[in-house]
Amino acid sequence: MPCRLEVPDGLMFGKWKYEMPNGSPVFIAFRSSTKKNVQYDDVPDYKDRLSLSENYTLSIKNARISDEKRFVCMLVTEDDVSEEPTIVKVFKQPSQPEILHQADFLETEKLQMLGECVARDSYPEGNVTWYKNGRVLQPVEGVVVIDLQKMVNRSTGLFTMTSSLQYMPTKEDANAKFSCIVTYYGPSGQKTIQSEPVVVDVHYPTEKVTIQVLPQSSTIKEGDNITLKCSGNGNPPPQEFLFYIPGETEGIRSSDTYSMTDVRRNATGEYKCSLTDKSMMDSTTITVHYLDLQLTPSGEVTKQIGEALPVSCTISSSRNATVFWIKDNTRMQTSPSFSSLQYQDAGNYICATTLQEVEGLQKRKTLKLIVEGKPQIKMTKKTNTNKMSKTIVCHVEGFPKPAVQWTVTGSGSIINKTEETKYVNGRFSSKIVIAPEENVTLTCIAENQLERTVTSLNVSAISIPEYDEPEDRNDDNSEKVNDQAKLIVGIVVGLLLAALVAGVVYWLYVKKSKTASKHVDKDLGNIEENKKLEENNHKSET
Repeated sequence: MPCRLEVPDGLMFGKWKYEMPNGSPVFIAFRSSTKKNVQYDDVPDYKDRLSLSENYTLSIKNARISDEKRFVCMLVTEDDVSEEPTIVKVFKQPSQPEILHQADFLETEKLQMLGECVARDSYPEGNVTWYKNGRVLQPVEGVVVIDLQKMVNRSTGLFTMTSSLQYMPTKEDANAKFSCIVTYYGPSGQKTIQSEPVVVDVHYPTEKVTIQVLPQSSTIKEGDNITLKCSGNGNPPPQEFLFYIPGETEGIRSSDTYSMTDVRRNATGEYKCSLTDKSMMDSTTITVHYLDLQLTPSGEVTKQIGEALPVSCTISSSRNATVFWIKDNTRMQTSPSFSSLQYQDAGNYICATTLQEVEGLQKRKTLKLIVEGKPQIKMTKKTNTNKMSKTIVCHVEGFPKPAVQWTVTGSGSIINKTEETKYVNGRFSSKIVIAPEENVTLTCIAENQLERTVTSLNVSAISIPEYDEPEDRNDDNSEKVNDQAKLIVGIVVGLLLAALVAGVVYWLYVKKSKTASKHVDKDLGNIEENKKLEENNHKSET
């Protein structure tokens, strides 16, 4: 505190004093202008806290509330005493306010204590204001009741402000933030400090019940697991409900969920839930989608070639379903129909169906069709273009696949050097190539589990061309024939050659009849010829 007096001439000393409430002075410091010495009076409140400078500025450290007084600076000369007062004001910022004794929860339609806002150690005393979501809460009778109390500490002189708030909340006050602000005064004017906000749980009754189906899927199919969840919009939410299940006359008491596993189509219907007092209810409809498929016949079926086999694939479903057929991993354009079974009809058939609107709902059944047949044989022969050999083909049909054996009639010799085509749709061919020097009769034997079939074919000597293999075989197992031009040329050449050798045929026959054996290609070996074979050969050549 500076001494706001001009130092007069002839100054003897300066002194500081303060005034008691009753106006009596208390001297606290003295400084001589001549001796330059400083003396402090024995005043307990200011012991070791005072300092007086040469220009008579008085300093007080560790300020206290009790220092709020009227201090006077005195300058004394031989003729006069000058005085100048200084009024000291002391301020103390309060602690940050905090909300204590906070309620665990508030109930709607009830006026309850929310909490107390406490700000400590303020000087002078301050004021407390309550806020909700940043807006001032004004007292409203029966709804907002605020009570402010101020207490002073006798030893320190500091104030503590306590403001209690009673509040009647509404449902909209859920998650509302409450805070308080203390307003106080400092050397520079009015200031504020705000508390940390608090959120009070607001309890309110349930006004609506809602039922849900979990998982939340647009479609439910047989075999799924589903859970019904019932909830109320109150706080706290209800913990128990009554669930009403189709087929049950009474509600089933449960927590907020009710689970069903491996649901069937009979679970389709209306489901409800309510509070335990049945005061509120909600409902939902569940449709359990299903898909049935019946294939007749199914499994493994064995039929004989030429037989009829009626096939039906029927479905029953909760929605329109599409049906399609697959044979040997290839989708069919139409449904199979068998009025006369053929070997190519054999295979693995699948009747499949699906509900496109219901993910994962599809069914399929399999028919393994086996078409059996006794071996059927047709033999053909032709002279090869080089005129050095003949090709004899045994065309075989049958299932199971027949085993083929070639023999030479008369001698019974078995021919092992054969060539087979691929077995497809119950057909294949066995082929041999020979260069007979004489006429021979070959036998093709085809045998499977059903029957043994034998067919023979007379083959002329290599010198006589033969072209009796059919041209119009379209199956995969038939031998490839020459193109049309080559075939026509071969026929013409054969006719000319027949005319040229007609004159020597009889001579050859006579010569052949005198010998007891004939020569066949090296692969056939030597075969003994009998008279019956000679007569047949003669007729054939003629």
